Order: sequence, then C-alpha cells, then structure tokens
Amino acid sequence: MTTEKEHLKLGDPGIVPTKYWHKLEDGRLQCDLCPRECKLHDNQRGLCFVRASVEDQIVLTTYGRSSGYCIDPIEKKPLNHYLPGTPVLSFGTAGCNLACKFCQNWDISKSRELDTLMDQADPETIARAAEELGCRSVAYTYNDPVIFHEYAIDVAKACRERNIKSVAVTAGYISEEPRKEFFEYMDAANVDLKAFTEEFYWKVTGSHLQPILETIEYIHHETDVWMELTTLLIPGYNDSEKEIEEMTQWVVEKLGPDVPMHFTAFHPEYKLMDAPPTPLATLQRSRDIALKNGVRYAYTGNVHDKAGDSTYCHSCGTRLIERDWYELGEWNLDANGCCTQCGTQCAGVFEEGHGDWGSKRQPVRLANYR
Repeated sequence: MTTEKEHLKLGDPGIVPTKYWHKLEDGRLQCDLCPRECKLHDNQRGLCFVRASVEDQIVLTTYGRSSGYCIDPIEKKPLNHYLPGTPVLSFGTAGCNLACKFCQNWDISKSRELDTLMDQADPETIARAAEELGCRSVAYTYNDPVIFHEYAIDVAKACRERNIKSVAVTAGYISEEPRKEFFEYMDAANVDLKAFTEEFYWKVTGSHLQPILETIEYIHHETDVWMELTTLLIPGYNDSEKEIEEMTQWVVEKLGPDVPMHFTAFHPEYKLMDAPPTPLATLQRSRDIALKNGVRYAYTGNVHDKAGDSTYCHSCGTRLIERDWYELGEWNLDANGCCTQCGTQCAGVFEEGHGDWGSKRQPVRLANYR
C-alpha cells in the first residue's frame, strides 16, 4: 500500500463511497475488495492506488475518470469466440491491485499520477457513446477493472439498458462477495492466468495463484459470462513444458474442453528486462500441448501466426474462422455457430456472419458525447 499522506475528502471529483471494507480494532480500515486486504490509516491509499481511507470509510477515487477511450477489435482483448469482428469501446483508469514486474500496460496500471486520467465520463455517456459509435460492447481493460468495481458496474448497468455488452479484461484477483456482484453485470471476460505456480505469482506479481483459480472456476460454473483465458509466456519464468502440461490439464479437468486459451508473446517491459521476447516456437509448442490435452480452442498471440490464430472445428478439422492478426477471412459457421461442413457446434457467442471492424484502432474523446 502507499504511505504518502494526502488530503482527500468526500465530494472531491472522482471520490465515491464503497461497501467492501470494515473497521479494525486499532482504528484502521481494511479494504475487502481483493485478497490483498490493505489496512489503511486515514488518507492512505491501498496498493491499487485508486481506493483509499477517507473520512472513516473506504472510497474509490477514480469514479468517472479514465486514462482514455479507444475503439478496438474484440479480438484484441483477446476474445476470439465472442461476437467476432465487432468493435468494442475500451477504457481503463489508473492503478492495479497486482504488482507484475512484466506489466505490458505499466504506464497506466502503475501510474500514481491522476494526470493519467485525462478523460471523464459518467456511465450514461459511455453507454450512449458506444451505441452511437456502433460498438457492440464496452471493455473494462488496460488496468484491472475489479479495482474500479463501482464505476465498472454502473457503466455495465447503463450499457445493459442499451443492449451494449460488457467485457472484463482481468487478472481475477478479487474476493468472493465483490466477485459475485462484479460478474453479475459482465457478459464476457478474458482472465489472465499468468502462470500455474504459486512461486511465479508471489515473486513476479506479488499475489497468489489460488484466488485466481477460484475466480476462474466461479465464472465458468456460477455465471453465464463467456470466458477465455490468456497466458503471457515469459522465457525462463512460466514457459516450461511441465507447467503448460499442468495448466492445460487443470483447465480441461475443472472447466471442460470448450474454454479457449491464448498463449501470447512477451516483450521486455517495465521491471522485467532480463528475459528475451518469446519465440514463436514456444507459443506453438504450448498450443500443441493444450490441444493434446483436450483444449479444443488454443491460440497463439502477439505474433503473426495465421494457423495459430484461426479457429478450427474440433470434430472435422475445418477452419471455421480465419484470422490474420485482427482481420477475419474465411468463415465457416452457420447462424447457430455450427460448422457448415459437419454441423458440430463451436463454443462461443456468435451471430449470422461476423463484424467487419478489422484491425482499426480509433481513439475517442467522450467530451463529444456529453
């Protein structure tokens, strides 16, 4: 947690009350949003930076404030089986409740400057902008949305009124009760399963593996949220054949064969500069291990690999969705999401045909939609 003293107060821009906390005997307040359970003195922020003790309660300090908005392809989240080809309005705030040394969005997630939050929008404005821009969904991403729990949920509620879907891109490090409320309002999620050892989670991310696994199982078994998993493979840290074997076996045993897995390439960032970029061969080997162990939909990512990025029928082998980066090509699914050659169902959320957003990235200023 941060130790610097500030003079925050209720009524300041972006500050709203929260409910997942309790008071300790020594007078400090414990935040109960995530397993970190930060114990805070008055005017002290938690490790996530965005939650703080203010006037004898835990508050969120970034409600309605964002690091920016951008329209992305849904495949960039990555979600390959959720409304393929459609545009998603993406945004995040500042801070994070993990401390990943390899963070690929460190300028946002590790920010301790409110100047990072350069754009402001209330939930209704975001929902209206998404609708007017032709986006099928809104993604809470760039930093972990569980830490701006109240803001994300209110945006999701406003989106639901307009039939705009909500997508969470998260590490899944959240406690039981707030987890239930958060995923009640999500429609799809990509969960970062960063590794499959407690040693990696503790030494490299400052968190623990078990709560992540519990979140993944909860989403799959207790909600209607469409979920895909992503693992950033870092050479020498989490890319051994043994670890990928154990991870993929766990996925099939606990979740079944239909949860897509993405194995993505690492590029040296932030505090982890000693590891080289991930070789394509490592990603392809991990994909092969997943398929061997019964994962029906396994992908390579952050590299150019059309074969590893495309979707195939697990029954007859037909290429169902051709992908070249974020551009879609061949499409062999019918209106019900079944293979046009053999009729086997492909797991996911599909419609007749696919979107045509492609690989475009379009920054948006929501001031134009207020």
